[in-house]
Amino acid sequence: MTSTPNEPTSKPEHQTLNGFPAVDIEDDDHDGLTFEVVEVEKRNGQRIRQRGIYLFPNLITTLALLSGFYSIISSMNGHFGKAIIMIFLAGLFDGLDGRVARMTNSQSAFGEQYDSLSDMLSFGVAPAMLIYCWALAPLGRIGLACAFIYTACAAFRLARFNVQIGVVDKRYFIGLASPLAAVIVASGVWVGLDNSGIIDIRMLAYQILYCGLSVAAGLLMISNVRYFSFKQLDSKRVPFALMLPIVLVILAATYDIPFGVFCVALIYAASGLVSLVWSKLGSKLGSKPSAA
Repeated sequence: MTSTPNEPTSKPEHQTLNGFPAVDIEDDDHDGLTFEVVEVEKRNGQRIRQRGIYLFPNLITTLALLSGFYSIISSMNGHFGKAIIMIFLAGLFDGLDGRVARMTNSQSAFGEQYDSLSDMLSFGVAPAMLIYCWALAPLGRIGLACAFIYTACAAFRLARFNVQIGVVDKRYFIGLASPLAAVIVASGVWVGLDNSGIIDIRMLAYQILYCGLSVAAGLLMISNVRYFSFKQLDSKRVPFALMLPIVLVILAATYDIPFGVFCVALIYAASGLVSLVWSKLGSKLGSKPSAA
């Protein structure tokens, strides 16, 4: 007799997958005639089989996936402005799906994996296609290699993030998060489009510059540099005086939106490196013996 949905399972957990108990799959879970997702969740110490997926967070993730896909199509057709907007829109949806899942208590292993696959397309492939089609294609294999380095680093970053869920400190990202790397690439292209009279992308120097931008963003994703995640600020009070520099940054960004967004993204990317160097210098100075 097979177990019904939401029924605790009693099978021994003798098999493991990536360190976790293997999921018990009944023969009638997948009869080949229907589309079905079966997960095993632990609640109150019991393993419960669940059928189906949570609608709203996965719907938002699907919108992020659609945005990334449309960005790729736009880049291939030479509509770079639309491609940039779609990457930013994917970032908005990517931030919403996790919050909706936490607010509605609808987190799931399926949702985590689906979100990572969506991120790979929206923040790994779409920005690489954007910068390749706009700036790197004339460089031939070198431009292709630089764009692929960014995509491969995004894949490594997301895979590492998945295996470190629940292990690393949630206050920090280990390596630059893929949405933020995508913002650096997309806003960099946006600056070039908005200042086409100054930045002539047909010049070899600018093409090499954007090669360096894509490679640097990719390497920061797979680095062990720690970046503040801002996740703890949702429920904590901050000094009122902190609002003044935030308002000034917003005003500076809105004066020239493409350049402002690009500068803010670069400052955040540099903040992890500065913090790393500062901590290394502090540890070295602290380890030196004091003079007698």
